[in-house]
Amino acid sequence: MTLATSPETRVHIIQGEYFVTSDRNVMVTTLLGSCVAACIRDPLAGVGGMNHFLLPGDLNRSRNDEAERMGVHLMELLVNGLLKAGARRDRLEAKLFGGAQTVRSHSDIGKNNVDFAQRFLKAEGIPFIGGSTGGPQGRRIQYWPVSGRARQILLTGSTEIEQPIKLPAASIAANAGELELF
Repeated sequence: MTLATSPETRVHIIQGEYFVTSDRNVMVTTLLGSCVAACIRDPLAGVGGMNHFLLPGDLNRSRNDEAERMGVHLMELLVNGLLKAGARRDRLEAKLFGGAQTVRSHSDIGKNNVDFAQRFLKAEGIPFIGGSTGGPQGRRIQYWPVSGRARQILLTGSTEIEQPIKLPAASIAANAGELELF
């Protein structure tokens, strides 16, 4: 007996968006430069999601506080969406991607975005279990929210980079240019 499998559904999100699902046939994708995508899930409830945010850099302190409030808002939308879909806060786990320094300047917007996301996760008690941030290249991210599987392809201009991502030896993928985290 052969079981029919549902075709995979791809959902593309852009800056300022988030998506939550409990459908194991859904893959969420996004393109990142200095932006960050937080991929958060509850493995026991079988629900997960992704957001995509950019905090503006090089702002005076009062405007930077406002920008962080906007980032907090998008992170809270993702977490609250997960809770409404059946997740429990004490079982959430997160991966972060993006935060590249795509423009040479005195301000590293990508690093600011990553630092913000890590502070948020720590403050909320959500364990950070992996991902890939920083570096000079943009990324194409594919994330399967229910399984927690993630794939990253490094980009330069309009072509894919055929180089392995520098991670601890046990995490380096054999196929250059792609990284899968489960």
